[in-house]
Amino acid sequence: MQDFSNLNRKEIVEALKKESFDLLIIGGGITGAGIALDAATRGLKVLLLEQNDFASGTSSKSTKLIHGGLRYLKQFDFWLVHEIGSERAILHNLAPHIVVPDKMLLPIIQNGTYGSWLTSIGLKIYDILASVEGEDKRKMLDKEEALLKEPLLPKDILEGAGYYAEYRTDDARLTIEVIKTAVRHGAFALNYCQVREFSYTDGKISGIKAQDLLLDQELEIKTACVVNATGPWVDLTRDKMDLRPGTGKRLQLTKGVHLVFPFDKFPIKQSVYFDVPDGRMIFGIPRGKVTYVGTTDTKYTGDPEEVKTSLIDALYLISAVNHMFPDIELELNDIQSSWAGLRPLIYEEGKTAGELSRKDEIFESATGLISIAGGKLTGYRKMAERTVDLIEKRISKNEKKSLRPIQTESIYLTEDPFENYDEVIKYIKNLLPLLKTFGFDRKDVTSLVQRYGKQTESILEKFRELNNEDPEIRLAMAELWFSLQYEMVAEPLDFFERRTGRLYFNASGIEKLIRPVLLEFAKVFKWDEDSLKKQHGILENALEEIRTFK
Repeated sequence: MQDFSNLNRKEIVEALKKESFDLLIIGGGITGAGIALDAATRGLKVLLLEQNDFASGTSSKSTKLIHGGLRYLKQFDFWLVHEIGSERAILHNLAPHIVVPDKMLLPIIQNGTYGSWLTSIGLKIYDILASVEGEDKRKMLDKEEALLKEPLLPKDILEGAGYYAEYRTDDARLTIEVIKTAVRHGAFALNYCQVREFSYTDGKISGIKAQDLLLDQELEIKTACVVNATGPWVDLTRDKMDLRPGTGKRLQLTKGVHLVFPFDKFPIKQSVYFDVPDGRMIFGIPRGKVTYVGTTDTKYTGDPEEVKTSLIDALYLISAVNHMFPDIELELNDIQSSWAGLRPLIYEEGKTAGELSRKDEIFESATGLISIAGGKLTGYRKMAERTVDLIEKRISKNEKKSLRPIQTESIYLTEDPFENYDEVIKYIKNLLPLLKTFGFDRKDVTSLVQRYGKQTESILEKFRELNNEDPEIRLAMAELWFSLQYEMVAEPLDFFERRTGRLYFNASGIEKLIRPVLLEFAKVFKWDEDSLKKQHGILENALEEIRTFK
């Protein structure tokens, strides 16, 4: 069995009391995770701290696509399309079980956003900028060919379609695997640890004071450099803790909402990127036994901790689906779950939410604090590269000689990697007979492997040891064991939402898991009755929130 035990919380906290660091990163989303991996593999001593769970903010609330940003061609943002388009193939190579191929259909409709000529030229440019090769190159389909790919499209107004390559992912799983990889290369990482204030020497940040929220311990840690990678909280972090945050660029948060429907309510055969009457475009993506739709793009000025799906958001997306797919008549009570997240974009005077650039930017404070915001999930590796390049410039010449060049383009995001996606498919096929005997189907096995890769073997070993009569509960408890043992899960919602995605993609199956999961947490963390009731309430509230819109 593989050893992932270096994400052991107590060992890490004890080690932090004795260590100092070259780099301390605040924020355990994909941006912070990417920076930790890049910096650690170059030879820096790195600590990443997250005040909630890893990936609990934007990095578990995206559209869950590693995509090239086709719509940015309309804004003539060729640089962004080139960079993130090129990154897709790299990430697929580094983690083919998490970043999986997913062909996208772009319907061409009468008076739509993209006409036939513009779609053809746009997708051609897209392929060139993103260095797409072979079978993944775009194809133009006529009306009949498009309907074969997706029979639910509107026959009366459909003229054809573009057919091109994208990649689907699990954003939270990608984040946790990047963090685990960083830890294997020497980084330290800790969730539920809140940075409370900075320490200064001669006006420059030289350390932090933090609180471990689970062990209730105060930590004082020295560091040569601090990076603020807190996403929607970047400005709040600068304003609250930095003595001289400066008056430069600020964030404009925008809200993105997604809805999840049972597959039989919205049974599209494949992913579709389609028009909305107001001129925007949204995705419809089949995933296992559900189909999800998103996203909205509206400016947000509220508390980042309180972002929710509103009734207006839900009705907007339902209306968009019903408009494009005339045989589908979705209603509010068809929604199985939803999620709402925030994009930490850079404010630009006079621009709408949809017009704001998705480019990342780095801010430097007079105290030495480095803050990074903007960007996309797909571009996390390049964002990390630019950030660590900047940190490297600060290091003295003697120290700089010992640093290695960037390596993340060739570092697999799992300890026992698949060589390619064909090997992933073969692995799923080999596991299917075993799990079929317990009532699981191909979609169940595919979901399991796309979460854990070859780490699935460790989970199945535990599955064989357990004796629960219900195979679904038994498999969930094996996954929970793995998450507790190797992925620093601290609360049940960490497990249901971010390690397994059940909260969004199998909410109906959670009810029977609540009691056994809570009892296991109580045993591991020695919870009393009050703690047990509190966590049960948190889960019930989460299940209510994903289906409630005001």
